[in-house]
Amino acid sequence: MLFPYTYVPHQMEKMQAFIDFIFHEVWCKAPVGLVFHPDLFAGNSDLKEVMREFGFSAKAAERGKIFYKDVKAIYELFAPLSAQEINQFKRWYQGNNDLEKVCTNDPATHLGRYTDIAVNHKNLAAQLGTFFKELYSQSLLNLAALREKIGDIDDHYQAFVQTNKAGKCPFCGINDLLGEYHSKREAYDHYLPKALYPFNSINFRNLVPACHHCNSSYKTSKDPAYSLKDPAGAVHRRPVFYPYKTTPHSIELQIDLQHSDIAKLTPADITLQFGPAAIAQEIDTWKDVYGIEERYKSKLCMESDGKAWLTQVLDEWRELGKDPQDFLKTLAFNAGKRPFTDCNFLKQAFLDACRRQGIFNEEQTA
Repeated sequence: MLFPYTYVPHQMEKMQAFIDFIFHEVWCKAPVGLVFHPDLFAGNSDLKEVMREFGFSAKAAERGKIFYKDVKAIYELFAPLSAQEINQFKRWYQGNNDLEKVCTNDPATHLGRYTDIAVNHKNLAAQLGTFFKELYSQSLLNLAALREKIGDIDDHYQAFVQTNKAGKCPFCGINDLLGEYHSKREAYDHYLPKALYPFNSINFRNLVPACHHCNSSYKTSKDPAYSLKDPAGAVHRRPVFYPYKTTPHSIELQIDLQHSDIAKLTPADITLQFGPAAIAQEIDTWKDVYGIEERYKSKLCMESDGKAWLTQVLDEWRELGKDPQDFLKTLAFNAGKRPFTDCNFLKQAFLDACRRQGIFNEEQTA
């Protein structure tokens, strides 16, 4: 991740607060033997109103009825669990929602995936999946009885982009993001995928706007918290960038070219080196999850991008008599001030590679 987002508090956080209450005060206390009823939600008056509306109103929307039935079904599956099993679920719930510790690969953080739950609780894992995989859906969040309590996700996006004004996807730095002057918005990516993890599908620290290619073409349902299988078939936890880190990092990029014939440049001719070493593991995860090397190399080889950047320098030298070194100095200044405008961070590293290959010298002596 090239730069972190600033987290923006919003009324929508209330939905996760509802889920916190349902989990801790309803499901985890199911073993006391109480029959499922809206009075179980008395400790949260707004949630109790929603549950009464969804469960008992003759005018309740079908999606609201499903929400009520799912909460009830999970309550009944929690009822026979032992205190030890309940505590394990609590550790999973806490771990899945403590995104910052997950990202630092804190060994004390217990992540719980559906596959982990299904080892001993197959039916409960399936029912949790039914509930949490559909929790982040417009058909539910747009229901009037719920929306008046938690607000609107489009309003959250407006507040978000008014604070986060970069206008670029922080996961690739290549693509624009729709901003406050657009009538549409980008999709929110579930950083820990909702297809793999319960309990955090409406946690806004796990929801991050991302460009279409980062979200739907490259990351899809990849798990940033776990590496791919090693030769023995095992997967391992790994560090990953926390999207809302409060101390920004800076990624260094050096590009090297195998030859100076840019017309014949292919991805195989390009080497990318990322730094600094202090965040090497996070960088490796980022590159894996978002296909960074493939995407950057492809962009450098495109006539409209990398090759066009070089042509711009050479054409200005030929036609305007400018020194390519002056262009590079100006670019370096712009990249330092505005690295993601016009892909300056990538453009500078590429043209520096061209300079080291002697391409500008060749042109001046040609």
